[in-house]
Amino acid sequence: MSSMRCMISRAAGTSRFWPGLARRLERNVSCVYINNKTCNPRTMASKAVTMENINPNIVKLEYAVRGPLVIRAADIEKELEKGAQKPFKRVIKANIGDAHAMGQKPITFIRQVLACVSYPELIEKGDFPSDVKQRARDILGACGGGSVGSYSMSHGIEPIRRHVAEYIERRDGHAADWRNVCLSGGASNAIKNVLQLLCNDIDGRPSGVMIPIPQYPLYSASLAEYGLEQVGYYLNEESNWGLDISELERSMSEASKKCNVRALVVINPGNPTGQVLTRENIEAIVKFAQQHGLLLLADEVYQDNIYAEGSKFYSFKKVVREMGEPFSSGLELASFMSVSKGYMGECGLRGGWMELLNFQPDVQAQLFKCISAMLCPTTLGQTAVDCVAKPPQPGEPSYELWLQEKTAVLSSLNKRAKMIADAFNSMPGFSCNVVQGAMYAFPRIELPAKAIEAAKAEGKAPDVFYAFKLLEETGICIVPGSGFGQKPGTFHFRTTILPQPELLQQMLNIFRDFHAKFTAQYA
Repeated sequence: MSSMRCMISRAAGTSRFWPGLARRLERNVSCVYINNKTCNPRTMASKAVTMENINPNIVKLEYAVRGPLVIRAADIEKELEKGAQKPFKRVIKANIGDAHAMGQKPITFIRQVLACVSYPELIEKGDFPSDVKQRARDILGACGGGSVGSYSMSHGIEPIRRHVAEYIERRDGHAADWRNVCLSGGASNAIKNVLQLLCNDIDGRPSGVMIPIPQYPLYSASLAEYGLEQVGYYLNEESNWGLDISELERSMSEASKKCNVRALVVINPGNPTGQVLTRENIEAIVKFAQQHGLLLLADEVYQDNIYAEGSKFYSFKKVVREMGEPFSSGLELASFMSVSKGYMGECGLRGGWMELLNFQPDVQAQLFKCISAMLCPTTLGQTAVDCVAKPPQPGEPSYELWLQEKTAVLSSLNKRAKMIADAFNSMPGFSCNVVQGAMYAFPRIELPAKAIEAAKAEGKAPDVFYAFKLLEETGICIVPGSGFGQKPGTFHFRTTILPQPELLQQMLNIFRDFHAKFTAQYA
């Protein structure tokens, strides 16, 4: 690296921001040329990575679920720990679908198997059921050196991938090839792996991906990160967040003027909206994707979370197979599942899978090659996947307790889904669709004109302004609807249904009182 003494140049704006500093730098400071580039006086140092040369896609990336509100909530928790006096005693984190953080107890079978594979001496010495011990032996036998501390195959431990394929066959009634199954660090990693396949401008135009609005911010964040064009299609709030094919056609037609639309994302059951698609709706979506030559990404991580009477989960894989040709062998489909949701709620273990259907073999090989560069998903997450894909069966020692715990979790979530929708619909200023599935409600809220003006004065979106006021005055942390996308002129927020019933009722009562006070303040 060569260097030479030079005076700091008078870059545009420097003297305006730091006039005294700029003069001192000009008089006294030597800078270094690195790769024939001078140091930037705005950084006050010679840095290889600055806000001026950082990947602009990273700057554009936003992830509202863990955004400024959540950061402030964490600060408030620390303030409370230090004895700060506030109108509340605790922060209620209704912003994220973290079941265990909100008091849900782990499933015993999963945790016992995890304990045994983590500390194999428990297999012989621990007081665990025989099927737990055998499962642990089987998983350890498939690990290098008999330890979950070793790397697995990049696409996951083979017996577990086979068990996932068997799970899909039982669910759908159609064959599944384990070689098309790839285990992942939660569904999120698998989704991002597939999106990376589309990072290729064609004829000078970027690739576009259709995503629902409202949407889970993983998608908007990943599209921004990879430089892909976001193509939003609005879900129909008036029909319980249904998906209208006419809206897909509108979105596709408008987006095709500026990008090559190459993929369609569908979240079913919906996040943040909680809708469950009918079979007829899924068939129409499949026809649309086939007609336009789109890769279909089916985010089905909430497939166990179905609550509303008459609602039923149909996997896209099952529907595609049963629609026959040309869909059965023609439509490219990637579907995703996770152990973070469902009745398990094992978010921190980061276990998930994807199944690929009708991908070109060479393309699938390239995808798997890309995944191999990340070595492998966590083996403990893979262990949890195995427990979900192959749960205890009738007659096995762990079956009765497993079934009891699973049923209790889903039954309680069912009650809370109804509780939260009924409560918001009884409050003036709110409307909330039925929570058919998933773990969230997405209520619509009416905000007074003066509150909207106050929000603009602070440089905030109105729903963000409301959410910050709610957090500071009550300790309830939600995610504003603008973080997920919403029709212009409407305001929403996402709240999880995960707080245990007593705490959830307290939260709803606090909401009612706060909103009445807020409305009166800005009347």
